[in-house]
Amino acid sequence: MPRWLPRAMVLALALIACFQLGSWAFHQLTGLLINILIAFFLALAVEPAVSWMAARGLRRGLATGIVFLGVVIASAGFITMMGSMLAGQIVDMVEDFPDYLDKVIRWINQNFDTDLSRVEVQDSLIHSDWLRKYVQNSASGVLDVSAQVLGGLFQLLTILLFSFYFAADGPRLRRALCSVLPPAKQAEVLRAWEIAVNKTGGYLYSRGLMALISGIAHYILLEVLGVPYAPVLAVWVGLVSQFIPTIGTYLAGALPMLIAFTVDPWYALWVLVFVVIYQQFENYVLQPKLTAKSVDIHPAVAFGSVIAGTALLGAVGALVAIPAVATLQAFLGAYVKRYDVTDDPRVHGHHRRGGAPLLARVRRVLRAPERPGPDAPPSSAGDDGTPPGGPR
Repeated sequence: MPRWLPRAMVLALALIACFQLGSWAFHQLTGLLINILIAFFLALAVEPAVSWMAARGLRRGLATGIVFLGVVIASAGFITMMGSMLAGQIVDMVEDFPDYLDKVIRWINQNFDTDLSRVEVQDSLIHSDWLRKYVQNSASGVLDVSAQVLGGLFQLLTILLFSFYFAADGPRLRRALCSVLPPAKQAEVLRAWEIAVNKTGGYLYSRGLMALISGIAHYILLEVLGVPYAPVLAVWVGLVSQFIPTIGTYLAGALPMLIAFTVDPWYALWVLVFVVIYQQFENYVLQPKLTAKSVDIHPAVAFGSVIAGTALLGAVGALVAIPAVATLQAFLGAYVKRYDVTDDPRVHGHHRRGGAPLLARVRRVLRAPERPGPDAPPSSAGDDGTPPGGPR
C-alpha cells in the first residue's frame, strides 16, 4: 500500500464529514439566515432616512428608533383597519345569512318543485356529521394556530432587532468589513454598499409615494360611489398595487370591486374601468417620473425576478426580489464596459437597404428568360445578340 493512500482516505472522509456537517447546519439555520436577509434589506431601506436625521445632529440610534416606530405604527394601523373591515363584513354576513338562505330556498322551490324550509335546512346542517367533524378538527387545531402565531411574532421581533442593529450600527459595520480588506478593495465595497442603499431606499420611497397617490385616487372614487369602508379599501389598493409588480393593481382592485358589487353591480363596473385607466396613467406618466432615478428596470424583468424570488424564498423572495435585481443591475452597469452601438439598420428592426426584399427576388426570378434545354434547336444568335459565327 502506498504511504499516501491512508492519508488520502482520512482526508476524503474528513472532507465528507465536514460537508455533511455544513449541510446539516445550513438546513438548521435556514430560517435564521432568511430573517437576517430580510433585516438587511429593511436596514438598507431605512438607511437614507436614518442618515438624513443623523446628519442634522440626531444620534443614530435615536433616529433609527424613530423610523422603526413610525413603521410599526403604520403597520399596526393598517392591520387594525383591515381587521375592522373584515370583522364588519363577517358580522353583516352573519346577520344577513337567514335572508340569503331564504332567497336560495325560495329559488330552489320554484325551479325544482320542492318543499324545503329554512328550519329543516338549518337542522340538517347542525346535526350533520361533517359539521361535527369540522368542529372537532378546528378545536384540535387551535393549539397549532396559536403556536404559528407565536412563532410569527418571534420571527417579526427577530427581524426588527437585526434590522435595528444593521441600521443603527451601519458605519461601524462598514468599518469592520473594510478593516479586513486591502485599501484597493475597500473603495469597491463601499461603492457597492452605496448602490445597494440608493436602490433599496429609492425603491421603497418611490413605491410608498405611488401607493399614497393611488390610495387617494381610489378613495375619492369609492367615496363618490358610496362604497363602504372606502379608507381601508384605498389603503389596501395603494399597498398591494405598488408592492406586487405588474399584476398588483388588478389583484388589489378585485376587493373594491367585490364590495362595490354588493352595493350596485354597475359600481363594480365603474371601479374596473377606473382601475384600468389608472394603471395606464401610472405606467406611462407617473411611474417613469418617480422611478427614473431609483429603480429603472423593465417590467418583464421585475415580474420574472418576483417569480424567481418566490420560487427560491417564498413571500420573502417576492418582497426583496426587485431591490436585489435593481442593485445587481446598477452594480453591473457601473462595472461592465459598454461600447457604442453601430448604425446598422438591423439594430432598429429594419432590413438592410442594399438587400432586396424577398418578394422582389421572387419577381425577378419569374421574369427572367427561360434557358433552352439540351433538345432545343440552336439559336440563330447568341445570348448577347452576336451572330453564331462571331468572336468567341
